[in-house]
Amino acid sequence: MSLTPQEITHIARLARLKTNPEEAESYATQLSRIMDLIDQLNSIDTENIEPMSHPQDAALRLRDDEVTKLNLREEFQAIAPECENGLYLVPKVID
Repeated sequence: MSLTPQEITHIARLARLKTNPEEAESYATQLSRIMDLIDQLNSIDTENIEPMSHPQDAALRLRDDEVTKLNLREEFQAIAPECENGLYLVPKVID
């Protein structure tokens, strides 16, 4: 599909985009190439192709769900300015 600079200017006006004549010529060439590529993709026979959930059907390496960090809450709350019942107390921000 070949687009003309006049069609590009019209499309740009509909989209409320400002273009100049030099840009319209360049955009016409670039968009025509994109439309040609889309036409090529649409012409491919995909009738017997099974859809994939992901292009790379690779199994993920999962790690064991193990605790690797120590619980240091008591030490951190000991040095915090204010704590109560295991919670950090902070100044009120919103009235």
